[in-house]
Amino acid sequence: MTMSMENTRRCTTNIYTKAPDGGWGWIIAIAFFFVEVLTYGIIKSFGVFFNDLMTYFDESNSRVSWILSISAFVMMFTAPLSTILSNHFGYRPVVMLGGLLVSMGMIGASFAQTIVEMYIAIGVFSGVGFCLSFLPTVTILSQYFDKYRSLVIAVASTGECFAVFSFAPAFTLLKNYLGWKNCLLVIGALQLNIVVCGALLRPLVIRKTEEKTVEPVDVPTETKYMLENEETCISVESVDSGVESLSTSCDHLENSKKCTTNNIHKEKIQMLLDEKSKPQHQPKLLDVSILKDKSFIFYALFGLFATLGFFAPHLYVIPLSISLGVDEWSAYMLSAMAIMEVFGRFSAGCVLNKQPIRKIYIELICMSLLSIVLLCFPFARGFWSLVACSMLYGFMFGTVASVHIPMLAEDDVVGVEKMSSAVGIYIFIQSFSGLAGPPIGGWLVDITDQNYGSAFFFCGIGMSLGAFFLALVRPSKQGFCQRKQPLEIDQHQELQKDLKVAQDVPEDFLETDLKKPESLQNQFQSIA
Repeated sequence: MTMSMENTRRCTTNIYTKAPDGGWGWIIAIAFFFVEVLTYGIIKSFGVFFNDLMTYFDESNSRVSWILSISAFVMMFTAPLSTILSNHFGYRPVVMLGGLLVSMGMIGASFAQTIVEMYIAIGVFSGVGFCLSFLPTVTILSQYFDKYRSLVIAVASTGECFAVFSFAPAFTLLKNYLGWKNCLLVIGALQLNIVVCGALLRPLVIRKTEEKTVEPVDVPTETKYMLENEETCISVESVDSGVESLSTSCDHLENSKKCTTNNIHKEKIQMLLDEKSKPQHQPKLLDVSILKDKSFIFYALFGLFATLGFFAPHLYVIPLSISLGVDEWSAYMLSAMAIMEVFGRFSAGCVLNKQPIRKIYIELICMSLLSIVLLCFPFARGFWSLVACSMLYGFMFGTVASVHIPMLAEDDVVGVEKMSSAVGIYIFIQSFSGLAGPPIGGWLVDITDQNYGSAFFFCGIGMSLGAFFLALVRPSKQGFCQRKQPLEIDQHQELQKDLKVAQDVPEDFLETDLKKPESLQNQFQSIA
């Protein structure tokens, strides 16, 4: 069973020497677009049901917020599991399984009678499904592109923007006619299309030019000199001396030479067979060595605090609009965010595609501006101010959301070789903020007498801390490289010294050995 699965994976896997930057990668980009629509697009549109759930279950803001926070937490907490399953079974079956779990969770939520059942259905089942669907898709898409990676991922990730733009008013109308439970049933049926998107994923393997195996200096040098000495001895003994013992010695040395040469050849062949028998290029299921990289640690801390502002604004913008008297147009605040998020993602993709440019600095500027916009929400007092804040937030959020995961593939963080494990660990660290962010925001709203501006203020503080840690990523990488460089130079100098010593010793040895045959030959000639 395992061998047949392995053979199937080998047959369906494309092997490239470098990222193809196209080909089937465009199909992967389309699949990722619809995965974004059916995962993050649904999560961000869930604020439409916020007041209905509070009324139906008779619960507070904080209790209802736990639905989204548990889903976000489970989605991020299970990221290492997604990485392990993807590396073991492949991306395609994992994404298809995730699509089934997402659909089952949303359909189960339509039959929920208590808030706890909502936690289990959407929080646990759909949360795991979101993780298994989203992370493998964005990882394989990053592998298909190199030169145009930032632009392609930015464009493909606009799926959630178009989803929020269309889903917010559509779900509002649908729940008014069918009720929120039947609306969730329809959403669950739509999310079955994630299975189709997963079936389109075609894995690939990027193998660079074959690495030349460098043998140790001692072994080939010794072998070379040993053969030279034997040949020298044989040439000397081949002189016609007329001595019986000399011919006997020649036969003995001739046999010794053949045996030695055969043994050397056998050893080399055995070594090559052993190397071929060993499985090469075996990817680790989860490479935790990246936790020793300071640049990744700072980037993970950036994600930890930035996640506080990733979900809460979309959840609370509609209640904030209603509290300010903008009832009829409240759902369109999400649409305003979504349409500007499209432009933000396009802009980030175009700017980051320019060469040469330090991408992490662009992300830092966008994060700083996003923090300022979030801190402006509590001061909004009417329709136009809310629209302006929503549009600015959508644009700046789009620039950050489209690059914060693909940025892991850049050399400033970990690089594309370790991206699969880095994504799993990075999202896992984010999970704790995803769990705490919405409930803390709801708790602040409850203790401030339904002031939804306090939730946005809390998100702005979290984003500011995230920008601070993001600013430390590049300096920590530079410091590491500068400390590593002298070490490499020292090692190189020591290696040169060892090579010099290794070359000097055999030469002396050869000189002394070459003198002996000459003296022997003279002695034989005198005897003759």
